[in-house]
Formats: sequence, structure tokens, C-alpha cells
Amino acid sequence: ISIFLTIGCKSNPQTTGHYIDDTVITTAVKSHLATDGPLKTMTQIHVKTVENTVYLTGVAATLQAKNRVEEIARQVDGVQTVVNNITVQP
Repeated sequence: ISIFLTIGCKSNPQTTGHYIDDTVITTAVKSHLATDGPLKTMTQIHVKTVENTVYLTGVAATLQAKNRVEEIARQVDGVQTVVNNITVQP
């Protein structure tokens, strides 16, 4: 008699294709932020992309800067949704 044990593993629901797309989107958003005049000196903005949704976190000096970061992220090809969790701290 053979006994087989199946151990559940937590798997990443993201496929390789999604991961590559998400990496390209994250890189593009960061690149656009780095070349945008007033925003290029903002180093406290973090960008993460999961299944074409861009998550923005960090600190911006003004509400206008926070909104500009979101606007830039929305303009990148492949972005479906932007979640802007940037806080404003003058």
C-alpha cells in the first residue's frame, strides 16, 4: 500500500507574462517620474505594479505633486488602475 501526501503550497497567482508586464510598467513609471521636471528630485515615491495595477506609496511635499505622480502613472501604456497611497507632508 502506498500513501501519498499532498502538501499545499502557497503559489503566486501572477503568471510569468504578468510579472514581466508589471516589471515593464513599474520601470516605465519610475523612468517618467525621474525625468519630470519638478518630480525628478522626489526620491520618497515607491512604485509597485501587480496585474497592471500601479500602487504608489511614499511622501510628496504638496497635493499637486501627489496628483502629478498619479497622472504620470496613468499615462503609461498597460496601466489599468492606479492606487495612490502617497501622503502629503510639506
